[in-house]
Amino acid sequence: MTPVRFTGTVMSESPSPRPFAHVDAPNSDLYRRVMRVFADAKRRFVVHLRPEDVAEAIRAVGEPQFTREQVDDALKSLEGWGNLRADPDTNRVTTVEDFYRARFLYQLSREGEAAERALEIYEQEIGRRGELQAVALEDIRVRLHALRDLPDHPDPAVVHNLLLELIGRLDSLAANASAFMGSLQRTIDLHEVEEEAFLAYKDRLIAYLERFVSELVVKHFEIAGTLKALATERVTLLLTLAAEREAADASPDDETTFGQRLEEWRHRWSGLGSWFSSGDRMHPSQADLLRSRARKAIPDLLATVSVLQERRAGLSNRSADFRTLARWFAETPTDEDAHRLWRTAFGLATSRHLGMDAEPVEVTAATSWLDAPTVEVSARLRASGSYQRRGGPSKVVDRTEARLALEHQIAAEREQTEKAKASLATGRPVLLSELKELDRQEFRLFLRLLGDALAAGDPGQGGAVTTRTSDGSIEITLTPKDGLAEIHTEDGVLRGPDHEITIVDVMQRVPR
Repeated sequence: MTPVRFTGTVMSESPSPRPFAHVDAPNSDLYRRVMRVFADAKRRFVVHLRPEDVAEAIRAVGEPQFTREQVDDALKSLEGWGNLRADPDTNRVTTVEDFYRARFLYQLSREGEAAERALEIYEQEIGRRGELQAVALEDIRVRLHALRDLPDHPDPAVVHNLLLELIGRLDSLAANASAFMGSLQRTIDLHEVEEEAFLAYKDRLIAYLERFVSELVVKHFEIAGTLKALATERVTLLLTLAAEREAADASPDDETTFGQRLEEWRHRWSGLGSWFSSGDRMHPSQADLLRSRARKAIPDLLATVSVLQERRAGLSNRSADFRTLARWFAETPTDEDAHRLWRTAFGLATSRHLGMDAEPVEVTAATSWLDAPTVEVSARLRASGSYQRRGGPSKVVDRTEARLALEHQIAAEREQTEKAKASLATGRPVLLSELKELDRQEFRLFLRLLGDALAAGDPGQGGAVTTRTSDGSIEITLTPKDGLAEIHTEDGVLRGPDHEITIVDVMQRVPR
């Protein structure tokens, strides 16, 4: 390296720092512990540490296997890599010998502190299990209401704090939800999970998913409505106040302009809107996608439980059996062993009881297929894989009583459906919140009609949806309204966003 010359002194340029060199170096465990000691001290606002302080901190956490000499060598190595900075310790010098003896105070360098934070974030993200934060949904709803209810000339500090908390909760919700769904998929695929542990907590996991989905349905609707209620000019004012407050506290060497800060806040607000507000059916919101994925996880978990129960019951797994048999064939040393394994596995030498069109051949069951004479197999058996059974035909079963019982059941169900249709298909618009208590048959028909209307389009965009049932007998028109609706049934209460629904029996309008 080319030396840099100063007046009367020749000094070499300091080597470039390598703050991550200690991660894969020998004794990396000791280096990581030393760096954690300095990071913990920095959190307590302790800047400088002596070597004996570092050694004592390592022993305090139950790591006495490192000697003082090893800690001193680790400090020197970390200083050479640029993780630490060493300053002469002159506070305890009392004699000339103490002055010439090397004593240092160590502190984190800028590169070392950045590297330690990066490693902490890496370990945190790798070990994160994630969670579905229903509490975060409530926090977002409360802060949006607070932003909506601010006066015309709000305090910039209040606006800035509310926006920071709002975006922070959204970041936490999105990151934890992504980590949780990833770990949930690994659980469903039975990767990195023990079967006993999975069966032990499956019920709690399903209840956890159901609770989050129910919270997301209610909170998502209210949050999306609040976002729509905030006018564009109002949002621009709030974001401008936050950007101005950040620009006022910027350091002199910060080159970020006010326009860049405002554009960054606009991107954050746009991300908040896309998380809870759907653009169209082709671009659903992230909340809709998360709700769909959480709902789909419940039957997937139940299917995984069924697979585990089949394994425990000892049911045959044909794919696993064939893989094991293929491995046995690959491990046979000779062709004779492979033929013997074939005969043992498939048992073709004892299958001569199958019926054939040709005259039976007088050979014993122990005769090998290789030594037996040729047998012609009928074309019908080769094509269909079945053979006509000899003997008389099966007796005809009299199903008159069963058919009459089925007719009575169909007639009773048709009568109940017509009664429910007459109660619901009035042809008049009615709010869901104004519906009377529904019996089981009426509620079943109502759910089917509501499902057809929601499948035909998204009434949440402000427009009405009109569709017909698959048989074309009933026409449904669904229009969104403000507020929540409660529909009482014999089995409980259904709650959801209020809509105006019109159910028309088309068959009554057709002239006979």
